[in-house]
Amino acid sequence: MTTSFNVIEKISRSAARRPLLADEALQLVNHDDPQSFQVLLEGADRLRRLYREKVSLCAIVNAKSGRCGEDCRFCAQSGHYQTGVDRFGLIDVEAMLTAASAAKKMGACRFSTVVSGRRLPPEELAIIGEFASELIEKTGLAPCASLGILDESELGPLKKAGLKRYHHNMEASRSFYPSICTTRTYNENREAVLAAKRAGLSVCSGGLFGMGESWEQRVELLMDLRDMAVDSVPINFLHPIAGTPLEHADGLTPKDCLRIIALARHILPDKGVIVCGGREWNVRELQPMIFKAGASGMMVGNYLSTKGRKPEDDLRMIADQGIEAAQFE
Repeated sequence: MTTSFNVIEKISRSAARRPLLADEALQLVNHDDPQSFQVLLEGADRLRRLYREKVSLCAIVNAKSGRCGEDCRFCAQSGHYQTGVDRFGLIDVEAMLTAASAAKKMGACRFSTVVSGRRLPPEELAIIGEFASELIEKTGLAPCASLGILDESELGPLKKAGLKRYHHNMEASRSFYPSICTTRTYNENREAVLAAKRAGLSVCSGGLFGMGESWEQRVELLMDLRDMAVDSVPINFLHPIAGTPLEHADGLTPKDCLRIIALARHILPDKGVIVCGGREWNVRELQPMIFKAGASGMMVGNYLSTKGRKPEDDLRMIADQGIEAAQFE
């Protein structure tokens, strides 16, 4: 009888040659014995080193906060819940540049402007375009943005101004999405991702894990991200926020977080797999293992409504493993 770790080894090596099928991807994470877990991580590390030897660091600025009309059940910035989150309008270009300069000192090569709400009005999109242009000139960082559900007519001018990458998370699989948001649809999110691709932008899109979804639904989401041919996949882990409907959600174990990262690497072997929000809360003392699990990058500094680790601790964690950080991804 074939042992589970032999099956995982065989499937893992197949991932470098052809796209995995959904049932193959599930087999990678359906076994929880120590040897199978080790083989899973070894395969993910092998794929990461094959396609992404250096790791990339990114950072964000919370540029417009709170009062969002969407009802995402995990989000501190939703206007539907009382979370005590800071509320403010779009910050000015100078404030964005100050945050970007700090990010560069942290070792980031990409910097993203993130705003709350469904979409920005034209006058605020113009400010983002101005910032993207100045960011390249003054810091050399690659400008990214997360501005909600935009179409090609809105994204085109941003690309012309210098925007390199557009970020829009799918958050959850199609089958699970109605459980976490009712004010917009999975298809609206999907169209936002595809519109950014049609506009010629690099696209960063991923999900939030630990909201009650099954392993089958995690595979479902990652398979759809592969079908959309996104360039980078941010992996976020739920950090429950008081006042939201998911404030009492059961947390992921550090081991499950590593399995999710490894699953993403096997399904999207040549893409960026970036570990972002919830890392400190969920992965805890196993954070140095995220690269062995297949991650090719991570977010440094603070997140939207929660604090991150000290940047010097993250930089030391990378250096101690002998991994080189990329200047540009």
